[in-house]
Amino acid sequence: MAKLSEVVSRSEARAELDDRLSQRFIALDPKGYFLIKVDHASAELVLEHYGNTIDDKGLAHDPETGEVLSCKGGNGQRKPSRVYRGLTAKQIGIQLTESDGPHPLSSLDHAFYLGRELQKAEVCLIEGTSYVQD
Repeated sequence: MAKLSEVVSRSEARAELDDRLSQRFIALDPKGYFLIKVDHASAELVLEHYGNTIDDKGLAHDPETGEVLSCKGGNGQRKPSRVYRGLTAKQIGIQLTESDGPHPLSSLDHAFYLGRELQKAEVCLIEGTSYVQD
């Protein structure tokens, strides 16, 4: 059995690794991006898909207005191209990958990211806590 100091040290090392990996360059998915929400009133996870176009500099643009999309929001009220709802992360994952296409994902790293984030959101749904997307 590990000592408490070893457990804390491993936990800190994991947190540092996760922070460092979050800072790496990630190419945007040309099929768009997702916003994940927890709807505690309906006890569901909500996944909204938004389309975008990627320019030669790697910036995402609103396909309707051509405006550069900010990571901080503030681009008005965009409407999702598709909304997925489910009781579990697995249910939404199956909707994304096994439903009739077209499928709104084109990269494996984006799919893995969504899986991790949906799992985090599911824990928040179960615990009744707030979810913040990474």
